[in-house]
Amino acid sequence: MTLTMTQTTTVEEQAIAAKKAAKKLSILSTEEKNEALLILADALDNNYEAILAENEKDLMNGREKGFEDAFMDRLALSRERIADFAQGLRQVAEHADPVGDVLSDWTLENGLNVKEIRVPLGVIGMIYEARPNVTVDAAGLALKSGNAIILKGGSSALSSNKAIVDIMHQALENTKVPKEAIQFIATADREATQQLFTMKEHIDVLIPRGGGALIKAVVENATVPVLETGVGNCHLYVDEEADTEKAVNIMINAKTDRPAVCNAAETLVVHQAWLEKNKEQLAVAFQESGITVHGDELAAASLPNVVPATEPDWADEYLSLDIAVKVVSDIDEAIEHIDQYGTKHSEAIITENENNARKFLQLVDAAAVYHNASTRFTDGGALGFGAEIGISTQKLHARGPMGLPALTTRKYVMVGDGLVR
Repeated sequence: MTLTMTQTTTVEEQAIAAKKAAKKLSILSTEEKNEALLILADALDNNYEAILAENEKDLMNGREKGFEDAFMDRLALSRERIADFAQGLRQVAEHADPVGDVLSDWTLENGLNVKEIRVPLGVIGMIYEARPNVTVDAAGLALKSGNAIILKGGSSALSSNKAIVDIMHQALENTKVPKEAIQFIATADREATQQLFTMKEHIDVLIPRGGGALIKAVVENATVPVLETGVGNCHLYVDEEADTEKAVNIMINAKTDRPAVCNAAETLVVHQAWLEKNKEQLAVAFQESGITVHGDELAAASLPNVVPATEPDWADEYLSLDIAVKVVSDIDEAIEHIDQYGTKHSEAIITENENNARKFLQLVDAAAVYHNASTRFTDGGALGFGAEIGISTQKLHARGPMGLPALTTRKYVMVGDGLVR
């Protein structure tokens, strides 16, 4: 399907409006931005019934189309979830405003004063799938960091997202923040997304958030700079010297707390000697939690009801109560497996051996690494950011959960007194 002239004009006009709004937003005070965030939070809390009514339309559509359980979980809203992302806006308001921070300050011998300061990126394009909470998190972080944002959510959450943005627009009428700073492309047409890829004159950065196919499409086709978020094939390595209770509890939490999110564990890499000692307890934990094990030959020899693992089992996100189990002979083999199949998201080691822990934390290449803790903490809210706009698995500009500082860049401000070179 090709965009009509009207649709094309609308998308471009929205981008132009966002760029103009970004100029106004960039000079607002921290107090003015915080006031707007608190008003947005109250508006969402007070209008949750309207949001849930629209969300039910999306859920009904998802059921008719046979969406997977993990997808439906990300799509579904509740009174509690709406309250949570409204509270996230309040937490963002409480956090320090990065805009204007002086990162360095020095004066040259000739008297030229040089300051390196944080400034907003400008206009952010956000392309994401079936998580309506992203609409709120992204908008809140963008506004606090002085950026306008263009939101392009997936078609599966169109009604939910439109309701959320409509409520936010109405609320912003009572603030200093121009409502044009939040733009929502209310079409399911993929051509609109494609257009965002090439609007360098209006958009400063694109952030894709969703499955591997979406992220790959943005990275490979965009001419606008991309802040790449990543899928999470996260591993837990249970070392030979792991405490049994810690290992089992962390593994169950990382796998079952919310299986459909990117920081859930997808692969258990386990030392053969530890597995031999603790196979009964591990088997009980799997069974009681309803986890299906996809394992190699050594795992199948120690655990019941193991589905033989194939190559995709080591590489893919399950986003469900399935886990791959790889048995290794030492930490080096574990790190080698993670290097081969990991997505540089979150990796954890469970061990009481400090040398092995140090080796793992230093050598494993990921945005977040853990010792004796669940991968579920790779999250802006859990780490105290209030919200996150995504989790970056790349290495330039930002890495890991992206909060407010990740949505700024730097500017050198130089002051002289008639200086020439």
